[in-house]
Amino acid sequence: MSRRDRPARPPRGGAGAPLWVETTIHAPLERVWELTQAPEEHVRWDLRFSRIVPVADLPGGGWRFRYERSMPGHVITGTGTSLGERERPDGTRTSALRFDTADRLSPLRGGRGYWRYVPVDGGVRFVTGYDYEPGLGRAADRLLRPVVLWMTAWSFDRLRIWAETGTPPEAWPLASVLAFWRADRPRASRCGTTAPRRGALADAPTALSTLEAP
Repeated sequence: MSRRDRPARPPRGGAGAPLWVETTIHAPLERVWELTQAPEEHVRWDLRFSRIVPVADLPGGGWRFRYERSMPGHVITGTGTSLGERERPDGTRTSALRFDTADRLSPLRGGRGYWRYVPVDGGVRFVTGYDYEPGLGRAADRLLRPVVLWMTAWSFDRLRIWAETGTPPEAWPLASVLAFWRADRPRASRCGTTAPRRGALADAPTALSTLEAP
């Protein structure tokens, strides 16, 4: 294992195991990179964010941002930092992320994670691993963490459909989960959610360990 690929330490105090999701997207790597790295595109497919606003570049590379997640009667706000590696010797790409919020209604407080883009025959294996400090207590997190995992996997499949077919995410609002007669609807079950034995953060890039705090 190269120094650049040594795993980052997960946040301390998190209730439950770190989360891990993977899918294979049959689309060009550059297309997947564009739909995941551009903030205005990212929020279109990812249920976890409603808005991402770049704030400033980081001195060591990457950028700082503000994010929002709209909830019924409330908007959760927070800050984050991100650093993408577009050119790597092994042909993969990575993106490291840290985020935090002081919002007492947020189920997720401080956390960190990564995306890894692995070229495969006919497409890209897109993987994430991340963990966070529970914002509503450990007991609540035992119920909420599976929901966060499902949201991630469902969003990944919505991204896959967009990249492969050109169907925009807006064609599949959250309510489409109930459209059981639509075999082409996004489904979390199409994604892998069982982390490797060595852990969800084992494949995190070294950049995650050195990324500036939000």
